[in-house]
Amino acid sequence: MEIVLCCLLWIPLHTTWVPVSDVLSASEPLDLGYLQMYNLEFAAAHQTFREWASMHPEDPLVFSSDAAANLFSEFDRLGVLQSDLFVDDRAFKRRKAPTPDPEIGEAFNRDLATSDRLAAAILERSPDDKRALYSEVLNLGMRGDYAALIQRRDLAGLGYMKKAGNRAAHLLAVDPECYDAYLAVGVENYLLGLNPAPVRWLLRLYGAETNKELGIEKLELTAEKGHYLLPFARLMLAVAALRDHDPGRARELLGELARQFPNNQLYQKELARIH
Repeated sequence: MEIVLCCLLWIPLHTTWVPVSDVLSASEPLDLGYLQMYNLEFAAAHQTFREWASMHPEDPLVFSSDAAANLFSEFDRLGVLQSDLFVDDRAFKRRKAPTPDPEIGEAFNRDLATSDRLAAAILERSPDDKRALYSEVLNLGMRGDYAALIQRRDLAGLGYMKKAGNRAAHLLAVDPECYDAYLAVGVENYLLGLNPAPVRWLLRLYGAETNKELGIEKLELTAEKGHYLLPFARLMLAVAALRDHDPGRARELLGELARQFPNNQLYQKELARIH
């Protein structure tokens, strides 16, 4: 049984996007760290997150955020997010497992372990704490990405994706306006919904969500109203446009990202590939 795990979306959006700078503010420490991360300024992002952690050592989200900087630095170093890999399903299935950096992997896992410990302590006192729940959703999603896209452990990635979807559903029941969390729910439904009907039936027996249309609906929310994950969602939309043979839409999205994050050469390379 083969499960499609690549994070590729077909979403027919034609929205005038709010600039990322209006969503993530450089005056907010965590926002600044994410802006630096998406601009491939990883050392600066780590410094920003660590300064916040020194002042707020009990905040699980800052350690999740530092883990994200480690994950994205590996994505960049290994070329994981190149569109030619994701647009061609056969290329994705034949992809070779890259060689992860052991030091970055250790730092990534250490950040996640710290975040999980802090989030669990908060949730023991307050089971509906939104920040702690969101940290857990991020952690599970990033573990799934690392397993599937870096280690090529697709089934392990699937397991983390399911857990992230379940945790996101809890968070969204507490706060329906946590739009970043819709990404986890949407990814589970959309990706698993791409499988043939018999496979979807088996997945549902194990509690998986496989409604592709619902997945698209949830993913649209993150793309339009997300916060920390909004730039990543827009990159996925650009790849989705390429899969849908809509290079104009991909060019529009990538051009906007390239203007907002000029140090990120991925956007420039993908624009050149389209041209």
